[in-house]
Amino acid sequence: MALNVGLVGCGNISTIYLENSRRFSDFTIIACTDLDSVKAKETAVKYGLEHVASVEEMTALPHIDLILNLTVPHAHASVSLQAIAQKKHVYSEKPLAVTFEDGERIMEAARLNQVVVGSAPDTFLGGSIQLAGQLMEDGLIGKPVGASAFMMSRGPESWHPNPEFFYHAGGGPMFDMGPYYITALVSLMGPVKRLTGSARITFPERTITSPAKYGEQILVQVPTHVSGILDFANGASATITTSFDVSGARTPFIEIYGEHGTISLPDPNQFNQPLLVKRHDEEEWKEMKPAGESFDNLRGIGLADMAKAIETGRSPRANGSMALHVLEVMHGIHRSSEQGSHYIMKSVCERPPLLNDFVINQ
Repeated sequence: MALNVGLVGCGNISTIYLENSRRFSDFTIIACTDLDSVKAKETAVKYGLEHVASVEEMTALPHIDLILNLTVPHAHASVSLQAIAQKKHVYSEKPLAVTFEDGERIMEAARLNQVVVGSAPDTFLGGSIQLAGQLMEDGLIGKPVGASAFMMSRGPESWHPNPEFFYHAGGGPMFDMGPYYITALVSLMGPVKRLTGSARITFPERTITSPAKYGEQILVQVPTHVSGILDFANGASATITTSFDVSGARTPFIEIYGEHGTISLPDPNQFNQPLLVKRHDEEEWKEMKPAGESFDNLRGIGLADMAKAIETGRSPRANGSMALHVLEVMHGIHRSSEQGSHYIMKSVCERPPLLNDFVINQ
């Protein structure tokens, strides 16, 4: 039986969830709400949903099984905690919360109320990372030795209509894009046990050049060039850099280095892009294409897997424990930089099993 989902937050990201909901048979979005009642009503009419006036009313509805939390990051914790208090399952956009402490509160509340928490990003369930995981399990590159990850950009103020929040508390390149990269690494390598970080603010002020607010200044409150060294429980290590300060780069997105070869992965914010593989006894890189369309956007697959998991009694792959672990990694990198010392991880999670024979309707 499909779970009935109530959507909270009718912003840009909600469109792909609503469009893709017809592709998955394990959940049905039946209602929506937003602080902007006009936007919520427009969404309800467009997609044939029940319009609900508030989060409080939504979480109290007896026919809603799960809350899809697509609010802005600083509201993630409060909305999720309201839903959990009403014994609703929750699937949240990334990050799980802005602070690690709020992430812990969410998971403890879910435990006490016996509900399930899931969280984006679910891009690691796409063909690219799943294929890489299968190749690693098959022993193609041998035991992992290390990895690298890079998200290099000049920042969103040239294209985003309201880029201020990227440079305020809870923003920055690590919290904005880091979840895609760190979730991919954890899904392939397992949990992190210790890390070291270095972070800085390169430009204290940024000038908006997107049309809506052209010429306005942003006072930067968070580090905009953030690097970390991650030590995994399996013995491997990884370097990661996320930046809003780079004009150009030729770095790979993610590479996994094994005893017998290397896997070079595409943008972890995509689902089905080809990857490259090179073994130590081969001279050329080989391109390998996962199943499915290269540019297919499968957002919502994590929610679908979670719905199936609830019905069958297993843990979802895009689960709250992994999202909390990823959140702590990001906080740990910043804290290590501030304190000038290693950060020892508190949380743990399991590496999720590979996604096999999952039905997606075209």
